[in-house]
Amino acid sequence: MTDPVTDDDMRRALAGTKAYTLVILSAGPEYGSAEAPALVWEHGRRNFALRAEGVLNIVCPVTDDSTTCGVGILDTDLETAHRIMSEDPGVEAGVFTFALHPVRSFPGDRLA
Repeated sequence: MTDPVTDDDMRRALAGTKAYTLVILSAGPEYGSAEAPALVWEHGRRNFALRAEGVLNIVCPVTDDSTTCGVGILDTDLETAHRIMSEDPGVEAGVFTFALHPVRSFPGDRLA
């Protein structure tokens, strides 16, 4: 069993958090269109490039039947994240819409 987390432990850890931007990607009005699969593919290609650049730290496609298509964490400020997402081919074509939220997290966190 791990040792209890003290208030001092929490304060030290919280002091090391960093600002990020959370992206919530949703189905847009053109999501079911005939052109959507090719645009989703190019959206994915762009995500791969953003990952390689270190801009898109976490990307998670949502796999249920909701209108939420994915979530991601960008290592940018809100204004830059808005520009990045506005230039996404799926967003430009109306396949996706997005919402942005400023968040804080711990640099170096990763999925297991």
